[in-house]
Amino acid sequence: MKLLLLVVLVWTASDEASADAENVRDFEKCHHDMKNAEPDLKSIEHKYKNLALHGKATMSSIYQDSNWGYLGMAINGIDGNPDTDYYHGSCFHTNTEMSPWWRVDLLESYRISYITITNRGDCCGDRISGAEILVGDSLTNNGNSNPSCVRVSSISAGVTQTYYCGKMVGRYVNIVLKGKQQCLHLCEVQVYGD
Repeated sequence: MKLLLLVVLVWTASDEASADAENVRDFEKCHHDMKNAEPDLKSIEHKYKNLALHGKATMSSIYQDSNWGYLGMAINGIDGNPDTDYYHGSCFHTNTEMSPWWRVDLLESYRISYITITNRGDCCGDRISGAEILVGDSLTNNGNSNPSCVRVSSISAGVTQTYYCGKMVGRYVNIVLKGKQQCLHLCEVQVYGD
């Protein structure tokens, strides 16, 4: 009987030690995941400067509204105003066309860490789905042949999303809807790097 009790105690102690070790591993994994998680926009802004604010923007075309005129100019994408209502005059908007694109020239090459885009909020948030964000030094094909940082799966209307680009080097940041007959519009593009 004493031997059986001793075996049960040893077995219970080893189960508790195993559970404790598993809890430690779970804690360490969680701590590691939190350390490597994408930083929030405030911490990005603290560490890097928004290179786009001093750049030059252009795009494939500019949408003309019969009531509002040329409200959606390319420069609106880097004006520092993240207002998501197109009719307030701080978003860019192309015509409906094949493979519409927008580009910011940072005026020199930088190591790009993060790119943040703010989607239009007053309507049509799904139009950004499938867009590619490109970074590079080439203007071949209007910069639309540069390497891809990310493909945007979707962003809800009025939402700001940040993408990590792994310190890609480039002077030009393009956003393009390759192979789509559509218009392209966003309300702010921020490019963080050094």
